[in-house]
Amino acid sequence: MASSVFLGRYRWQRQIVASGLALLSVVIPFGATASPKAPLIWAFGDSLTAGYGLPPEAGFTTKLQAALRRAGIAATVRNGGVAGDTAAQARARLRWGLRGLGATPDLVIVELGANDMLRGLPVAQAKANLDAILTELQARHIPVLLAGMRAAPNLGPDYVSAFDGVYPALAKAHAIPRYPFFLDGVAGNPRLIQADGLHPNARGVDIIVGRLLPSVRSALARGARQ
Repeated sequence: MASSVFLGRYRWQRQIVASGLALLSVVIPFGATASPKAPLIWAFGDSLTAGYGLPPEAGFTTKLQAALRRAGIAATVRNGGVAGDTAAQARARLRWGLRGLGATPDLVIVELGANDMLRGLPVAQAKANLDAILTELQARHIPVLLAGMRAAPNLGPDYVSAFDGVYPALAKAHAIPRYPFFLDGVAGNPRLIQADGLHPNARGVDIIVGRLLPSVRSALARGARQ
């Protein structure tokens, strides 16, 4: 009697174990790997990344995130733009801005310098502050995409030449990818600019995102290999 009870319990336990293994093989296939981590991107800049004059859904970071997800990249793009910021002001908030993210970003898009240029600040000053920002990010092993700016022609040929040369020089010195001009395809076109003559409208943001997207994807892939 005792022997038959023992054998009955043994068969019942084997059935439970076998059923459990069968269920695991359906729910968690053997050899399955975890899905890739969704990248975190921080757009660190001024009013152009902040989405000045636009509703949140029409701003740069929202539209870049949507474009990446349509491309199959489940990225989160956080807005680190502050309207009016010079490179010096952005440098001053860089560290606490990074802490505020709550995680180390997989890519930082640095878009700064327009306000330095519009105020006619010394080019060397803007370059030194941008250089310090890039140095800090690289010290933290954070991949960077440098988004360039161009000087307004009315500032004179010497200023234009010096300012426009800042971005390729920094990209070369830090060995980082560079997108030549953040407002490419938008600047100077009144149909794509807000009434202030400076900031892109919603259509302009669409063009910026579409042109910048390949560089962002390339920079993400480059950072993943590092």
